[in-house]
Amino acid sequence: MTSVSVVTLAKGRPDHLRNMIVGLSQQSHAPAELVVAVMQDTRYELPAACFPIRQIMIPGDALPLASARNAAVRAAIGDAVIFLDMDCIPTPGMIADYARGLDTLDGLLMGEVLYLPGEATMPGWTWDGFAAVAVRHSDRRGPPAQGLELCNDYRCFWSLNFAMRRATFLAAGGFDERYLGYGGEDTDFGKLLDRRGVPIAWTRGALAYHQYHRHHMPPVHHLDSVVRNAQVFEAKWGYRTMGHWLHAFRLMGLIDDTPGAPIRILRRPDAADLALTGQLSHQPYANTTSVIRLLEERVRQADTAAA
Repeated sequence: MTSVSVVTLAKGRPDHLRNMIVGLSQQSHAPAELVVAVMQDTRYELPAACFPIRQIMIPGDALPLASARNAAVRAAIGDAVIFLDMDCIPTPGMIADYARGLDTLDGLLMGEVLYLPGEATMPGWTWDGFAAVAVRHSDRRGPPAQGLELCNDYRCFWSLNFAMRRATFLAAGGFDERYLGYGGEDTDFGKLLDRRGVPIAWTRGALAYHQYHRHHMPPVHHLDSVVRNAQVFEAKWGYRTMGHWLHAFRLMGLIDDTPGAPIRILRRPDAADLALTGQLSHQPYANTTSVIRLLEERVRQADTAAA
């Protein structure tokens, strides 16, 4: 496999996108192109690169992640497509790792991701510097010891860093564009591939470093789209996805997600909710699991006090 397009979705964070391009410029297997699906009103001013960079404008105000990914793949020219979030910096072997993997397995391959603290991407950053400070997400499993390892749970799919043969992606139908905003479209796509018999696999290598930015987990800042997309998924597949986020929202008193009834938003997130879920400056990533443990402990304490 000789031709690999890299596609990314972009809104704001121009420094992150420029760092991605620096990483792509150092690949041992050069990309055929970078396709940037721009989800803002203006194009980016980007540095020169040793490969073509094309920006395609994606209309819509509701963070159209599913439709943007589909549009980027349709525009791509490569035999294979690497999907990389704009806040990720690919290590020099990423494209070569994915190309070898896709020559072996016609499916969806998930590469490694390590998370960087905020100061790591200051001007003058190096790969050795990244390796010294990057950490693995505690809610994500590590890569296989070598090669590829089939993943038998489509819910593990995460669109941060993955690759497919372009023809296989298009034949599967791409992401369901009924999902608008943040949440749900990843799991839906994994479910679709599972139903179609397209294998999903972890791969050793294909490493990207995730650049620090403030975030919330669970994503209370995307409450409306998470609730909406959970119900889109339920209407399609018969059950709700993003259950850990909905569980946290329920514990916070934000929603009523009684089974068999539409999810109701009871109140808007306030400053306390944002403080509880926000990523602190020393944290490379935000963590839903730790927030849920804290919320469940508060419930236990309240129940004990009431008893």
